[in-house]
Amino acid sequence: MLRLTERVEEGVGESAGVLRLPFELRQKSRFRAALTDGTEVGVFLDRGLVLRGGDRLRAEDGSLVLVEAADEAVSTVRGDNARQLARVCYHLGNRHVPLQVGEGFARYRHDHVLDAMVEGLGATVIREQAPFEPEAGAYAGGHSHGHDHHQADDGPAHHHR
Repeated sequence: MLRLTERVEEGVGESAGVLRLPFELRQKSRFRAALTDGTEVGVFLDRGLVLRGGDRLRAEDGSLVLVEAADEAVSTVRGDNARQLARVCYHLGNRHVPLQVGEGFARYRHDHVLDAMVEGLGATVIREQAPFEPEAGAYAGGHSHGHDHHQADDGPAHHHR
């Protein structure tokens, strides 16, 4: 079994295989899977790392593997009406639904209850098989909003809710 232990930056070499995974597995740090050619792999990454389509992983033997987002059951809302699409995103986000936002569309894992809510907002839901790449979230790395999260000696505490 090939052991994949490190995510590497783009441009570090040519990939020797493809690991196609649904989002549910791309959120895990330890799991077994198979490359598209059938080669068995064990993934052993740092906890908290979320893999994205296009990421590359280095194996212990130095070979590289390209990560692809697998098609999965999703619901996609498309529209030219930005206000309606924003309303849909607001209501889905208010329910803490992982959400992919793209140019003129929003996508979430298929859920008939959420589909009914979105249709109740006047939007059309397309049920399909497609890659799912939800937003990472405001605190999922790389986020900065210009201040520290510790209390200064002379000021009030700052809390996020």
